[in-house]
Amino acid sequence: MDWMVSLQGLVGGVLIGLSAVWLMGTMGRIAGISGIVGNLITQRPKGDSAWRVTFVLGLISGPLLIMALGGGLGNVANTTGAVIGEPAGGVSLMLLAGLLVGLGTGLGSGCTSGHGVCGISRLSTRSIVATVMFLITAIVTVYVVRHVIGGGA
Repeated sequence: MDWMVSLQGLVGGVLIGLSAVWLMGTMGRIAGISGIVGNLITQRPKGDSAWRVTFVLGLISGPLLIMALGGGLGNVANTTGAVIGEPAGGVSLMLLAGLLVGLGTGLGSGCTSGHGVCGISRLSTRSIVATVMFLITAIVTVYVVRHVIGGGA
């Protein structure tokens, strides 16, 4: 077991939790990415755009700061010098998957960060059900891709 990777995941999880608590405690807002970004894009500015823009800039600048400090992003591509690598099913499949995720967050009234991190911690029945559905969908998808279609790792 790579303890450094586990420690990084633990620290990241704690920071996400603290950020969610801070946003709820100071502004009464849920740290759900789809809601934060969606309202920035679809609604006219109504006085609460500054914190949303700051939140999104924080999501982008955090990894850039880690890279600037020499931390890197890790290599999940199994290729020297690559960070993420080519999409397994091609760019068109990746775009379709992204659209389906967007549709799902609309139908589910939120995303994994809003329901999974913030909703479960508030013991929201809707969020618990949504998170269970996310997990079931992920398990079924991996099974179908790996064992029915025959793709994936």
